[in-house]
Amino acid sequence: MNEQTGCIVAGGGPAGIVLTLLLARQGISVTLLESHKDFDRDFRGDTIHPSTLEMLDALGLMERVQQIPHGRISKMQMHTPGGAFMLADFNRLKIKFPYVMTMPQVKLLNLLAEEIARYPSARILMGAAVTDLVTEGDHVRGVRYRRDGAIHELRAPLIVAADGRFSKIRHLAGFEPVGTAPPMDVLWFRVPRKPDDPFDGAGGFIGGGHIAVLLDRDTEWQVGYVFPKGEYARLKEAGFAEFQKQVVLRVPFFADRMNSLKGWGDCAVLSVESSMLKRWYKPGLLLIGDAAHVMSPVGGVGINYAIQDAIETANTLAGPLKEGKAPVRDLDRIQRRRQMPTRLIQRMQGMIQRAVIARAMKEGQRFRLPLPMRIMTRIPGIRNIPLRIMAFGLNRPHVKV
Repeated sequence: MNEQTGCIVAGGGPAGIVLTLLLARQGISVTLLESHKDFDRDFRGDTIHPSTLEMLDALGLMERVQQIPHGRISKMQMHTPGGAFMLADFNRLKIKFPYVMTMPQVKLLNLLAEEIARYPSARILMGAAVTDLVTEGDHVRGVRYRRDGAIHELRAPLIVAADGRFSKIRHLAGFEPVGTAPPMDVLWFRVPRKPDDPFDGAGGFIGGGHIAVLLDRDTEWQVGYVFPKGEYARLKEAGFAEFQKQVVLRVPFFADRMNSLKGWGDCAVLSVESSMLKRWYKPGLLLIGDAAHVMSPVGGVGINYAIQDAIETANTLAGPLKEGKAPVRDLDRIQRRRQMPTRLIQRMQGMIQRAVIARAMKEGQRFRLPLPMRIMTRIPGIRNIPLRIMAFGLNRPHVKV
């Protein structure tokens, strides 16, 4: 069955669903294709930074978002063998939402999907997996997708690939990402959070060649256990009981709750490899979010940069799409406006990985934060610069409401 729409968005993550909503608000016919039957994927990025909170507020959705059970991170502490220090305090910024909100990503995506359903020009097709691109020469005219056992063809002036770090459309289009930072692995899991825990917000625990990152999620801690690339096999070989013991050595107040994890099935391994495409588009096709640039988890800014890509795309292309057009010059403009801030933040993440994380993961070496970072976290004024970058990014686009 062949159909026509005003814009095809592939991928129902934050970038794809925000773009679909913004285009729908402009009255543009838009179809979102999501390969899964629902939005529920465990251990996805669950942090919502102030820039995204302000976007949700501008769309009139913040009251509904705040009704969803969530955690708030206003402070980030670093705990080392030499003592603890404050890495970031969003309360120092004079902004409307001086915190990072944490909630299961599925909750936010479901809320945005409900909002999209209010607009007759938009539709979401769940369980619709793209299988091929429809092309004429170098121009992408549409996609073929499988849904309920049948193959469908859908055409549009523009296809936006927002289908994540393992993007199917990126592969079909022949684009190859270029690595931008050293790889590492993160083992994610959750344990109960108690009211009398020694701190709230977020924290990093460094020692013995590993790092444990804790994120407050209201009734539980989401924990990222960072270790050198390729060490997961050795970690598993030592046994789950040994892993639990190693975590408690770094986070002592977890001693009474690590038994809430029954085995490796309660954990998820994320291979972290920061990368970016040299080119994000070809005629009729644009890649955004992780499909265009995979972000390191350092700072937790990946979701927010993906959403900013969506905002820039909607701002730039809403007018042309209303006329059934997606000029290549506009696709190029989107890349140029988003590529530089993304490249700069990836470089900053790479520097932190090399200067802090790589040093912290050297066993037997007493860790100490590099002098420039110790200075930056203590001098008023200067210490707010990286904080503001974490909160809003660089060259943040605003929604045209």
